[in-house]
Amino acid sequence: MRCHPATPGGVALAVSAEVHPRAEGLHLSYMLRGDIAALCIPSPAAPVATDGLWQHTCFEAFVAVDGEAAYQEFNFSPSSAWAAYRFCAERARDAVAEGQRPVRLPAPQVSVTSEALTLTTRVPASALPLSPAVLSIGLSAVIEERSGRLSYWALHHPGTRPDFHHADGRTLRMAAPLI
Repeated sequence: MRCHPATPGGVALAVSAEVHPRAEGLHLSYMLRGDIAALCIPSPAAPVATDGLWQHTCFEAFVAVDGEAAYQEFNFSPSSAWAAYRFCAERARDAVAEGQRPVRLPAPQVSVTSEALTLTTRVPASALPLSPAVLSIGLSAVIEERSGRLSYWALHHPGTRPDFHHADGRTLRMAAPLI
């Protein structure tokens, strides 16, 4: 991933991510390398749905059927808190869809050392568009330093300001998992 040039961090970091479609959903793995002690890493907690995770260190996935305006956002905190949102258009929440198909995400697995943080998790197939859709996916991260500075990381930054919701940031294409 690349740090958005408008939000350079004060700590030298490398952030990477992988996504793999499986029958049970999308398997996601995020790796953060650098001086982990210089970062604010949320403490372990119960795996509960939590708003506002993007205000601190968290990892995100934005998933849409390729070519459609509707999309979903999934947030994963190293604390094990998570969030799932549905949008009918850019930044327009779809409360009706969220109520009809509520999502519960499994707790991520997190490993932290002095030099690396790894978070692995999955988005269940039941939370994704039905097959045989081609998905467009954007992977991103917000990293908080102890100084309070936030840096924004993504596979692709389409604008002059960080904006993970922008459709042009969803650059990965893959088939939806077969259910």
